[in-house]
Amino acid sequence: MGFLIVTARSLIWMLLSLLCALMMLSALLSPVWITAATQNAMVDNETVTYTPSLGVYARCGRPIGRNHPICTLMSAKGLGADSEVYPTVWKAATVFLIMGLFVMGMTVCTGLLSCCVQSVFKKSIFTLSGAAQCVAGICFILGVMLHPMAWGVERAHKLCGKESSPFYLGDCSIGTGLFVAVGTTILTFVCACLSVPAETSTSSDKVQDKIYEGQTLICLA
Repeated sequence: MGFLIVTARSLIWMLLSLLCALMMLSALLSPVWITAATQNAMVDNETVTYTPSLGVYARCGRPIGRNHPICTLMSAKGLGADSEVYPTVWKAATVFLIMGLFVMGMTVCTGLLSCCVQSVFKKSIFTLSGAAQCVAGICFILGVMLHPMAWGVERAHKLCGKESSPFYLGDCSIGTGLFVAVGTTILTFVCACLSVPAETSTSSDKVQDKIYEGQTLICLA
C-alpha cells in the first residue's frame, strides 16, 4: 500500500527548493548584473532615457528604434560566439549556472517524489537531494565568482570605462541580477541543510503511528 506523507518541514523544504530554482533562472536571464549611469538618446525625434547594463548572457543598450528591444542576448550564437562579443569567462559562468539549475530542478522533482517515496537504493531521498543541492550551490558559487573576473574585458570597458578590471567596476555599479544570484546561492545551501529536518519529520513516530492506523494520506505540522 502506498502512502502520501507531507509535513510542514518537508513542504517548506520543497517550496524553498522551487524558489531557489526560479530565482537563479531569473538571475541567469537578467541583463542587470552590472549597470552604468542612466543616459539619454534620441529615438524618432523623442528623447528616451535608458540604463545600459550587462548580465551573464544578456545586455541592455542604446535603443535604436521603437520596434527594437533595448535588452537582448549578447550573441545568438551562444557559447560559439566570438570571445570579444561574449567573453569566455562569462561563457564558463553560464555553463556552471545552468549545471546548478539542472541539479536544483532535479531536487525539486525528487522533493515532489519524496511525498510518496522516502528512499532510493536504500538511501534517504532527502539526504541524496540535500547532497545534490550542495553540488548545485558549488556550481552557483563558481558561476557568480566567474562573472566579476571578466569586468576587465573590452566589453566591460565600453560600459564601465577603461578603469574597470577584475572585481572592480570602475564607473558601473552592481545590479539586481547579481544580488539575486548571490542570495539564491546562499539560499541553496540553506535548502541543503533543511533536507535533514525534512527527513526527520517524515520518519517520526507520529508518522509511523498514522501508518499503523491505516492512513494513506498523512499530513502533519
